[in-house]
Amino acid sequence: MARRAEADRPQSGWRRWLRKIVIWGGSLALLGALFLGLAVAFAARSMPSFYQLKATQTAQTIVVRARDGTEIVAIGPSYGKWLSSDQIPQVMKNAMVAVEDRRFYMHPGVDPYGLARAVYVAITGDKRVSATSTITQQLARNVFLNNNRSLDRKAREMILAMALEAKFSKEQILELYLNKVYFGGGAYGIDSASRNFFSHPATELSTAEAAIIAGLVKAPSRYSPTADVDAAVGRASVVLRLMKEQGMIAPDVTVDPSAVNLKEEKGQNSVRYFTDWALPQLDLLLPETFEPIEVWTTLDTGMQRAATAAIKGNVPGGAQGALVSLDRDGAILALVGGTDYVETSYNRATDALRQPGSSWKLFVYLAALEAGYTPDDRVVDTPVTIDGWSPRNSSGRNVGEIDVRTAFAYSINTVAAQLGNEVGFGTVASMAKRFGITTPIKTYPSMVLGSNEVRLIDMTRAFAVLSAKGASVEPYGIVKVTTAGGKLLYQHERRRSSQLVADYVAAGMTDLLQTAVNTGTGRAAQIGRPVAGKTGTTSSNKDGYFVGFSSGITTGVWMGRDDSKKVGGLQGGTAPAKAFAAYMRYAVKGRPVEEFDTDLKLPEWQLEPDDEYMLGDPDDYYFVDEQGNLIEPGEPQGPRDDPFGDAQPGPGEAQRPGRGADGAPQAVGDDFLDEATGARRDRRPRPSQTPTPQPSIEIIRPR
Repeated sequence: MARRAEADRPQSGWRRWLRKIVIWGGSLALLGALFLGLAVAFAARSMPSFYQLKATQTAQTIVVRARDGTEIVAIGPSYGKWLSSDQIPQVMKNAMVAVEDRRFYMHPGVDPYGLARAVYVAITGDKRVSATSTITQQLARNVFLNNNRSLDRKAREMILAMALEAKFSKEQILELYLNKVYFGGGAYGIDSASRNFFSHPATELSTAEAAIIAGLVKAPSRYSPTADVDAAVGRASVVLRLMKEQGMIAPDVTVDPSAVNLKEEKGQNSVRYFTDWALPQLDLLLPETFEPIEVWTTLDTGMQRAATAAIKGNVPGGAQGALVSLDRDGAILALVGGTDYVETSYNRATDALRQPGSSWKLFVYLAALEAGYTPDDRVVDTPVTIDGWSPRNSSGRNVGEIDVRTAFAYSINTVAAQLGNEVGFGTVASMAKRFGITTPIKTYPSMVLGSNEVRLIDMTRAFAVLSAKGASVEPYGIVKVTTAGGKLLYQHERRRSSQLVADYVAAGMTDLLQTAVNTGTGRAAQIGRPVAGKTGTTSSNKDGYFVGFSSGITTGVWMGRDDSKKVGGLQGGTAPAKAFAAYMRYAVKGRPVEEFDTDLKLPEWQLEPDDEYMLGDPDDYYFVDEQGNLIEPGEPQGPRDDPFGDAQPGPGEAQRPGRGADGAPQAVGDDFLDEATGARRDRRPRPSQTPTPQPSIEIIRPR
């Protein structure tokens, strides 16, 4: 019996601990549920009524002004007619539930499955698993909260969602959601979206149109049918598939969203490329506010028109173009992201990743200049192979020995490859990062020819650093933000600039860039005043680049096709350079002509006297004995009857200038040179001579 009791003791102890865990866990869960219930009840009690929520619109009106204060665009909410639940087409409700919250009619505001997915994503980081909020949570966020991703905001969102479910019916929640959610293009609610995209009220929505609208909620700007029809149709197809899977559409019903007739938009212009880039920054610059605001920007309307005309007037047929123009302090004066904003709002100036071609050589030559090269140094254009890679020049020829300036001006690939290999491809990549390139950089040898993808705005920023003589430049587009009543909410403060390269490096690089425009591949960019810049062309003419600066304005131009197909005749020195010149003639017309500082004030370590100066004149040398006493130069100290100093010097005498063994005159005798250079120590005295101690001699050249 005693043994049995001992055997049962561990088991009873285990049960006792399990009982404690269950009791404590149950108690904590009960307290948590009680706390959650009180929080939900309090939130529901303090929540506005259904009719108050209907009358409350939280969207914001934004007036955007140019640098001179003129209004360039007013961006604000567009509200259609409020549709009650029975007026909203059932197909619209089904489409929204199918894609945003398939268990909408079953959960209490928070979907346990969705919550579990969110926890899983947070722990594993697996982005393939969807972790979207419920419709009720989205409504709570849109009406009561902001879009930050803090845990505190998420917790409040869930409490408010359950409070909404406790206070309102499912139909009321869905009515509020469909009349308040943002669908892009300034449209709030399904009626506004339907009128904006399809030119009719939401009560007339077809199944395909409902699928398109439902698909917009995830990313209004990406799936907007006026911005990208293919993306909108693709997203609508996903919605229709989900509706079939959930039994909302019969499996045999065929719906073609591509057959939908879209409203033709008018009145849009290229300034929207700028506002699409600048206005999202307000989320970081301003505290949370829903009151109307005015945004004062750096955009120059005249330059924007000139930039748009320059791109449209020079871009090859079937291709796209983009332009970024920066003032010397980084202020964006003009920004064009494509040939037609209505056709596509994709911003190629700030978002597209394309190869810059030879304009990337900016960083190769910057690294070489910093390593000690100068524009006048000699290099050799010769076939070269680096790690199995053999670059070729666009001309198919090698011209032999040239200087660095010429190699850059004519964009000779073999020289760029040799320089990159010598200074190190990692060094070139570091230079690019130093100058503001934000995209990943691979350091294989061909990177010296621009094989890495970059953004046009980053390349323009890099060239602007040289316009600023090596000082850092930060692009910006918002000068200040005020309320409609004039209260200042934000004021741009220029960041303290830092010197990215030494003055002599910036001057040397500017010399190379100016030569490239004056006599090299960028001649089409000439505008009748000093211009410094560089062309860039990728393989098969897929991309054409020109980036340059003049009179404090730096402008970058890119042209190519969105599908990266070949564009016949496209080179950086043709259409992009011509567009640059067309724009810059207008942009700099009110500015004084500025000559570039290309004077190379090299550091002392790089100042080396040339060979002729080292030889100098014999009278410039002074002779010092081993005690440091000066021996004045003059007539030879040897016998008077030996005018060439052939006689051996006497004791204590240094060899004087005379003639060498070949009879040629020399500044000093062979014995003196041997003594000065230490060569005598390597010689054995001739047997016929008795070694005579000689004083140590050194040469001092006057400074």
